[in-house]
Amino acid sequence: MYSDKKSVQQLVSLLRAYGVRHVVLCPGSRNVPLVQSFSACSDFDCHSVTDERSAGFFAIGLALRVQFPVAVCCTSGSALLNLHPAVCEAFYRGIPLIVISADRPVAWIGQMDGQTLPQPGVFGGLVRKAVNLPEVHGEEDEWYANRLINEALLEVVHHGCGPVHINVPLSEPLFCFTAEKLPVVRRIIRKDMSDEGRTLSFFLHEELPKYRQILIVSGQMTSDEAAGVAVWMPVGRVPWLTEVLGNCPESTGALRGFDAVLYASGEDGLQVLRPDLVITLGGHIVSKRLKQFLRHTPSLVHWHVASDGKPADLFCALTVAVEASSVEFIRLFSRIEGWSSKEYAGLWQESCGRGFQPEIGYSELYAVKRILEALPSYSVLHLANSSSVRLAELFRLPEGVEVQCNRGVNGIEGSVSAAVGYAAVSDRLNFLLVGDLSFFYDMNALWNARDYPHLRIVVLNNGGGAIFHALPGLDMTGDTGRFVAASHNASAAGWAESQGFTYLCATDTVSLLAALDRLVDECASSPVLLEVFTDAETDAAELDNYYREIKVVWAKKNSRQKD
Repeated sequence: MYSDKKSVQQLVSLLRAYGVRHVVLCPGSRNVPLVQSFSACSDFDCHSVTDERSAGFFAIGLALRVQFPVAVCCTSGSALLNLHPAVCEAFYRGIPLIVISADRPVAWIGQMDGQTLPQPGVFGGLVRKAVNLPEVHGEEDEWYANRLINEALLEVVHHGCGPVHINVPLSEPLFCFTAEKLPVVRRIIRKDMSDEGRTLSFFLHEELPKYRQILIVSGQMTSDEAAGVAVWMPVGRVPWLTEVLGNCPESTGALRGFDAVLYASGEDGLQVLRPDLVITLGGHIVSKRLKQFLRHTPSLVHWHVASDGKPADLFCALTVAVEASSVEFIRLFSRIEGWSSKEYAGLWQESCGRGFQPEIGYSELYAVKRILEALPSYSVLHLANSSSVRLAELFRLPEGVEVQCNRGVNGIEGSVSAAVGYAAVSDRLNFLLVGDLSFFYDMNALWNARDYPHLRIVVLNNGGGAIFHALPGLDMTGDTGRFVAASHNASAAGWAESQGFTYLCATDTVSLLAALDRLVDECASSPVLLEVFTDAETDAAELDNYYREIKVVWAKKNSRQKD
């Protein structure tokens, strides 16, 4: 019988799935759930060694002989510290050692309870990967534990070999062994371009025909990367979704506007759009709707392509981490025969091609639409996070516009500074679209901008963090609005003018359209800042109306098609 601890079950089952056969077990009480589960599984050869100092080197000897990862398991506290010399040896000799330590619940660390010390990260830089498993109380905890174990086990033999540390906090009761069998677990594998792609090519040749509806989603990319992907993308055989940050020109066949599609589609529409396999390229994806759509797709299989091969389990369904550049992967992908998602591609093409734009009253949504339409070709558009990047996704850009955004962590800080730094070494017109809080947070960046007349900043000022008004269930009345959305009456005018900017102001449709001519003037002798004043409640209402009208039109079109 196996321990009823879900984290233990995941660990033991994944070690088995990865082919680990030898486990060195050290005595103790906190690690009993691990020891019992390993010893109950006939797929493991278990070795009992009392002294952890010896156990670590015993495991090294096993690994050297079998030329495969070996695990060593100890109890909590100082027992783990006694493995340090062996971990150091394994690190510098490149030996695949898996250190598994039982731990006390974090609440008891430093409280004079027995055999407790801060165990996560105790080996510092002497391990390739260190993970601290959650105690499992629900499905998300179990997914998280599975993901962390996969990440650690992938690193044991990634570009050479070395030790990893898996720390397993365990609460009492410890001695419940009620599980009759280990669970079927998800193993994440890594594929790379070794042997000039033959390994990956064989894998694709074997796997792709298994899937009928394959979807490719590219996140944030540079213009050059997107252009390289577009050269090889088998458009027509597979749907390719991207966002404004993907820098994919319309002519490439990449599909945008899917966020509105997911909003407007009924359950039947969503059902036919669900993929069997989704392949992600590039960096961050903005659309929350796409993430939720894919996370709730039953039996989804996800492959993620990244140059470093690191797993990014965005949809809780990752099975393959492909270590390759996006261009390398798509070039190989396009050459594989025997598969097609042509009908599925047609469904997405038709859905994203329903280009209906509702009428929009004066608001930040209207301002973003007009500003994006007015951008000169081959200019650079910098998007701040929060509302700016999300609103920009709703509209088309002129061909040739390059998009930049601090999407690594998605914070509001630094958007102005990053745009100014980029403009400092760019000979193109640079436009920054930024919300008021993000601008005021980083307005000292204007100190550095007076010498760049090709810089244009548009501040969307609606008196606070308007995006919070759109959060379902959040009541923004009273002090909530003041504290959550940081309501204010500030203006950028004085600061911008004192720093040598030409300051423009828009308060309605007429003044906005008049300001746009000066904003896009390539002959301006100084940087330009346009401040667009709107009302937060009106902004929220116009955005709600925008989506509502799209949904109504979508429903009518679907009804006519059924008739």
